[in-house]
Formats: sequence, structure tokens, C-alpha cells
Amino acid sequence: MDPAIYAISGLDSVITPALAIYPDIVDSNIDVTLAMADGDPDRWRPHIKTAKLGFTMRRLVERGVVNFKCSTSLELLTACRSGVCDAVVAYPMVGANAARVREIAAEFPGVRVSILAENEAQAAAWRGSRVGVFIDVNPGMDRTGISQTRSSEIVSIARGLGASFRGLHYYDGQIHTVDPVAREREAFAGYDRLMQLAAALMDMGCPIGEVITSGTPAMPCGLKYMGFRVGAFVHRVSPGTVVYNDMQSLELFPGAGYRPAALVLARVVSHPTPDRFTCDAGHKAVSADAGSPTCVVIGRPELIPLKPSEEHLPVQVPAGAARPAIGEIVYLMPRHVCPTVNNFDDALIIRNGRIQGVEPVSARGHESPLVGAAAR
Repeated sequence: MDPAIYAISGLDSVITPALAIYPDIVDSNIDVTLAMADGDPDRWRPHIKTAKLGFTMRRLVERGVVNFKCSTSLELLTACRSGVCDAVVAYPMVGANAARVREIAAEFPGVRVSILAENEAQAAAWRGSRVGVFIDVNPGMDRTGISQTRSSEIVSIARGLGASFRGLHYYDGQIHTVDPVAREREAFAGYDRLMQLAAALMDMGCPIGEVITSGTPAMPCGLKYMGFRVGAFVHRVSPGTVVYNDMQSLELFPGAGYRPAALVLARVVSHPTPDRFTCDAGHKAVSADAGSPTCVVIGRPELIPLKPSEEHLPVQVPAGAARPAIGEIVYLMPRHVCPTVNNFDDALIIRNGRIQGVEPVSARGHESPLVGAAAR
């Protein structure tokens, strides 16, 4: 990774920590993903919990990627405003959250909006609605969804939905083994069971419009699995991280051509000991949800980020290595980019080593907590 492509001039006026996004690298990462999908943008339903910016979502739409997946009403709203054709809220929407989805779907009648359901009561609440329903199947991650062993119940839910039934959602996020052979073996075993479920549905007269699988780690497995290529349904993978990439995704796909497109700029603020410096990128800037180290310093692999506090990131400097001066900017690649992007209200847009502009992180956080008439 050439650190020179990330260098930015004119940083004296930049308040740190700051999120920097490189759109040319975003475009390159989109190209790599589409190449994995045989050049077909219809095979990719990116999860926009990563993209977060309407700016980035529009770049995907311009490349023909028009089917999105999201987790919050604000992400859904931002997707609809960005020109998406089809958006699935891949999160259990109940109570006022469900009411808000209905409002957004009514506001954007040209967008096909769908949600997930894992039981008959949830599904019944959407029957006859213009909002479609995917049955959320638990692949063994045990986070949400109905067990795929309960095929008769799944058939009953699908039958009860009638025309509102869109297909199956199967997020195999528990599969993240670095070894690609072992990862594929585990993913394929799950897909074999999923195909048995799909066959049971179709045998009972429940046509499946779409099957959604595969976050970032399992993406190549989902694209390669032959059963999805010849199935009587549309199949889409749903990785989001690959738009920007991070330490984890680059470890999964060495040599694929992916590069980090979102970095955090931090200033050195202290030299507390001779072999350490501290910069202003604690876990309120660079997410610590994936563990420590939370990031790497671009161009300085010998520097070792230590456990952060809220606003401070101490960094160990090995013997003989140069220590950055107080006030110097360091460029940090997150271990987990998705929640890191969510930490910022705005992002610097960088082209040719210069700040081209500032874009809002428009799907950051959540909407106002009141829905409908109560919000007025």
C-alpha cells in the first residue's frame, strides 16, 4: 500500500480527528466487487451501514448498483433519497420503528421497500401492505431469525404473506475464518441447507423472488455457490464493508485489489514517554468494537496503536523508530470501518491530494425519536 496516494496538502485548517474519504478509491473498490460478481451489479445488495453517506450511495447507483440493504430508518430514508430502486431493512422493525418504515415507503412510492419477519405475528402485520417481507432465516449466528430447521413454520409464514412474500434473508455473519478454503467449506454447508429450505417452499407453492446471503467475509462463497446461480430466484450477496475496506476486510481478501478508501486523520498531541506518542483519535473517533489495536498507521507499520480511551490514542514507538512530532498528522486505517464512519458528522472528500469538499455523513446515527403526528 503506497502511503503517498493518501497524503493530503492544506491540513492546517482541518480540525482533527477527521474522516477522509477518497472517492477514486471508492470507485476502484466498487470495480473490484463488480468484477467478483462477473460484472453484474444486480448480484450485489450492499449493506449501507458502511457507506453511510448519500454521496457514496449515489456513486453506487451511478454504477448500476440499485438494490440496497440497511438497518435503520435513517439509512432507509437516505437510500431512498439517493436514487435506490429497492431497499430491504434487514433489522427487526417493530412498534414505532415499523410505523416509520411505512411512512418512508409511502413517501417514496417508486422505491420497493421490504422488511424482515421471523414469525407469523410479525409477518401478519405487513400482509397486504406495499412493504414486502423477507423471512429472516437464522443460519447459526443466533442473533435474529427463525431456525432453518423449522421448515414447516417457514412455509406457513410464506403462505400467509401471499403476494407480500419476497424471499429469504440469510446473514451468515458467523463465518469469518481467514482461511478461504475453510471459509468456503463452512459457507457451502450452510447454503446446502438453505437450498433444501428453498426447495421445500417451492414444492409447497411458495415462489421465492430473492435470496439474500453473505456479508463481507462470505461474499466470494455466495458468488461462487452453484446452487444460487441455477436457482429459480434472484440471488444477491450483501457485503457493505468492501466499499471503503478496513484492516479486517483486507486480511480476508489479500491480493484482490481492495484498498482502504476511508481513513481517520489524527494529530499528535503529546509525547508522554520517550517511546510513545498520543494522538486525538480515541474510540469516539476510531471504533474499538473489533478490539485492539483499533487501527494501523498508514505508511508506518512499525508503530503500534495501544488501547484507546475516549479521546486519546496512545501509540508505541519501537526502539530506533522515528517518533512523529507534536502537531504532526497521522493517517489511520480502522480495524472496523463501519462504526468508525458512524462516529463523524461530516467527511472530507479527497482527490489528487487535495480537499475537494465536505460531505455530510447523512445516515449517521438515528432519526428524531418521535414518529408521525407526535413528531409535529
